[in-house]
Amino acid sequence: MSHERSAESVAAAVSEEKDIQRVKALSRVYDVMTERLARVIVGQQQVIEEMLITMFCRGHALLVGVPGLAKTLLVSTLSRLLDLSFKRIQFTPDLMPSDITGTDVLEEDRTTGKRIFRFVRGPVFANMILADEINRTPPKTQAALLQAMQEREVTVGEQTHGLPIPFAVLATQNPIEQEGTYPLPEAQLDRFMLKIMVDYPEEDEEMEIMKQVTGAYEAELKPVLNAQQILKLQDVVRRVPVAQHVFEYARSLVRATRPGAPEAPDFINELVEWGAGPRASIFLILTAKARAVLHGRYHATTEDVRALARPVLRHRVITTFNAEAAGLRPDDVIGRLLEALPAERQGLA
Repeated sequence: MSHERSAESVAAAVSEEKDIQRVKALSRVYDVMTERLARVIVGQQQVIEEMLITMFCRGHALLVGVPGLAKTLLVSTLSRLLDLSFKRIQFTPDLMPSDITGTDVLEEDRTTGKRIFRFVRGPVFANMILADEINRTPPKTQAALLQAMQEREVTVGEQTHGLPIPFAVLATQNPIEQEGTYPLPEAQLDRFMLKIMVDYPEEDEEMEIMKQVTGAYEAELKPVLNAQQILKLQDVVRRVPVAQHVFEYARSLVRATRPGAPEAPDFINELVEWGAGPRASIFLILTAKARAVLHGRYHATTEDVRALARPVLRHRVITTFNAEAAGLRPDDVIGRLLEALPAERQGLA
């Protein structure tokens, strides 16, 4: 028994040492990828970090921003750096579910003369999917992505087809033009790990964009990782240790978004109609782990949780009419909640 325990402890020590090396490697990769993305994308550092966090957490993200902010370019460039297969699906009102998932085609076998069905794969069969303007298509077509996002597989007829891994859906949405759009149902919004806000560039960044795009500059991009390396790093993120007080803080933060809950401040009861569910708690911890690793740390902290609170919660907190009438967005409510629940006050820093 003593020999078995000593062998297990040695194996655990070796595994831990490998994880430490992989954390260091992922932190270096993050620096390299940020530098190479900057050759194509000017600014948007927070957006880039949140997208990478999504990838290394095996999640999906919803990118919201007005047209012309390089959302499509950012996703396609990221797929090149990660050496992943990439497909762009332009969502339109006439798009059908089979246009995404694929369909069975009736063919005649020339050798036997019999007619057989052959499955023709749709564009969802790629490592990275850009669902462009996802709110432009009817709910039945939006729902075609639900199984793919949650189960990483597609069912057509009686057959279920596995999707390539890693697999990530990065959807875009225009917050301005709402005519002829179909708002995403809350159940589908909840499948997105992060809702990433893509804002206008700063003044000097916009000048740099003008010079770069109107000139002859072309960036040379070489892949930084491949699919197998990404899968290993995703496993490392899952094994990042989290202290009990960090779990408790993430739980308190999510429970405080729910009107009527004992943890909810008074203003939540007035401004929030529906709070975040348990998936928000899970994603807060997962994204905190990934953020810690990207910054070269070996454990997640409450500061990591607070840094990811807005992208994790903003599409899971449904505000009331009173909040909308006062011009308050979910981000404003989450900001007030972070002030009301500082980690330091609870001795959790």
